[in-house]
Amino acid sequence: MRAYVDWIKSLKGKPVFVAYPAGFDFLFVYWYLIRFVGESPFSHSALDMKSYAMAVLKTEYRESTKRNMPKQWFDKFPHTHVALDDAIEQGALFCNMLKANHAKSGA
Repeated sequence: MRAYVDWIKSLKGKPVFVAYPAGFDFLFVYWYLIRFVGESPFSHSALDMKSYAMAVLKTEYRESTKRNMPKQWFDKFPHTHVALDDAIEQGALFCNMLKANHAKSGA
């Protein structure tokens, strides 16, 4: 956990925890950070990918499920429920969501 915090602190900008679902994953990771390192580099900043999808797709929250998300948002990563595999899969999904949102806004 110390190496994780040190790595996050070495990155540029202020970190924001991003997850699907953030409500569950953030609490789990935050507890481990506080328990074993004594700090969280994220402070209390977490972004829920489902909520972000709701905004990008302009849909209701309950309609913002992965099965309703555009297929091009998903790269071909295995869904294994192994923490590192899930993190890679979610990271790629979020990058694709950001790309789609920026393309819509012309940014």
